[in-house]
Amino acid sequence: MTTIEIFEPAMCCSTGLCGPSIDPELLRVSTEMDELARQGVQVARFNLTSNTSEFVSRKLISSQLETGGVDALPITLVDGSVVKTGAYPTTEELAGWSGVKLRTEVIGLSLFVAPKADEACCSNKNSCDISCKPNADKSAMGESACGGSGCC
Repeated sequence: MTTIEIFEPAMCCSTGLCGPSIDPELLRVSTEMDELARQGVQVARFNLTSNTSEFVSRKLISSQLETGGVDALPITLVDGSVVKTGAYPTTEELAGWSGVKLRTEVIGLSLFVAPKADEACCSNKNSCDISCKPNADKSAMGESACGGSGCC
């Protein structure tokens, strides 16, 4: 069984999915790591802020940080070996290392694009947190393109 570990820079929370503005890259990584776990892959994410002991106790990681500084983060390990530093793994890399086909390869992340002010999908025309496609088949989804909930 493959093990994928990501050692990440300091963030406000364990996933970085907090605050008023969510980084789409962190959302993608979080979603894909969750999917890998559901498919039986051993996955772990370590945040420098909340998991400092993992960075210090793992000689391979501390060595990478001594050499590259914080610019080496994120550091990705597969089965204990460094496979990528300085950037998050791509969807294709995660799929290749794990042997799991990830849904984001098929559906993309287009649902997570912020709406333009005049294209908000809420029934009251206020802005939404997450945009829906303005041309979505409303008959299949209820009264709004967001599934009839009034907002995304």
